[in-house]
Amino acid sequence: MAKFVRRTDEWLGRRIRQIYWKQWMKVRTKFAALRKLGVDDKVAWKWGNTRKSYRYTANSWILSTSLPNDRLRELGWTCLGDVYK
Repeated sequence: MAKFVRRTDEWLGRRIRQIYWKQWMKVRTKFAALRKLGVDDKVAWKWGNTRKSYRYTANSWILSTSLPNDRLRELGWTCLGDVYK
């Protein structure tokens, strides 16, 4: 059961990041949001202007490091692993 919860938790984290990325829509909004999360200007512009799919970008290192699970918890999302314990 713990393995199932961990895998589901990983999937949910990616899905939440994907929703945030999709919500930002425009390049300027993505750039501003990444800058607000502490990403360097050049890297934020490169990733904000990417044409990769939402799913690909949600699984990339840029969103994994700028929106880690701790930050998602601060935003009000709960992890299944915390509830399961």
